[in-house]
Amino acid sequence: MSPTHTAQLMDGTGLARRIVEATATNAAEISQRTGVAPCLATVLVGDDPASVTYVRMKRARCAKAGIRSRHIGLPASTTTAELVDTLTALSHDPQVHGILLQHPVGPGIDERAAFEAIAPEKDVDGVTMHSFGTMSFGLPGFVSCTPGGIMRLLDEYGVELTGKQAVVVGRSPILGKPVGMLLLAQDATVTYCHSRTADLPAIVREADIVVAAVGRPRLIHGQDVKPGAVVIDAGYNPGNVGDVDFDTARTRARLITPVPGGVGPMTIAVLLAQTVEAAAQQCHGLVG
Repeated sequence: MSPTHTAQLMDGTGLARRIVEATATNAAEISQRTGVAPCLATVLVGDDPASVTYVRMKRARCAKAGIRSRHIGLPASTTTAELVDTLTALSHDPQVHGILLQHPVGPGIDERAAFEAIAPEKDVDGVTMHSFGTMSFGLPGFVSCTPGGIMRLLDEYGVELTGKQAVVVGRSPILGKPVGMLLLAQDATVTYCHSRTADLPAIVREADIVVAAVGRPRLIHGQDVKPGAVVIDAGYNPGNVGDVDFDTARTRARLITPVPGGVGPMTIAVLLAQTVEAAAQQCHGLVG
């Protein structure tokens, strides 16, 4: 790439807006046909300021999309058993179609046990082992929202994945691992990297597609980006900083997501779309 090259930005905000508009249309159709409005239950343990903000933002987006939201706030002292009981009750509530447990839930709670209390048909955040399994095998189910949003962005910008080298930096069960599986399903050759990967820059330099999802500010530097690569920054760190050094990476990449305005809006858009899809499945046959 020339010194004056600047990558095209992948506009997650604009694409997310279109997804939410289509979701609102679908939600209105379900409400009109069945008399039931899609409903997302949000569960928050404690009062972490960032988590409170995220939940408030998701509930506001629900309202815009014609999705009812029910919020359950639990004290920081909540035990794993109490949280599991809450999620189990929501799983059995016919008026709730999707469940979002805001994470992280705090050091005193077994997060995996809590996630597994969510019924698969209401796991619109794609966090259960069931959802990961169906996604990995290409079966019907809900994908993890951030990976799902990343795949929609890649599709929107016509990124060819077949035969390409994709490097995923990060291995969390709701981001790094599932996005790698989704890329693999599209015939990319996938390499997972993480905090213990030896000579990470050398591996990143071979990547046609880089997904940074490790939670370390500016870990990926521009000189380590292959000229013409597609760079997806799924990191979000204090100060609106991603896992990629944006200013240097954009001089070498062909496409790059900004932070904010790239992956983040897509995560919420997929959450809302999957909530309405869950409602459609659960309300099937009620009327019409």
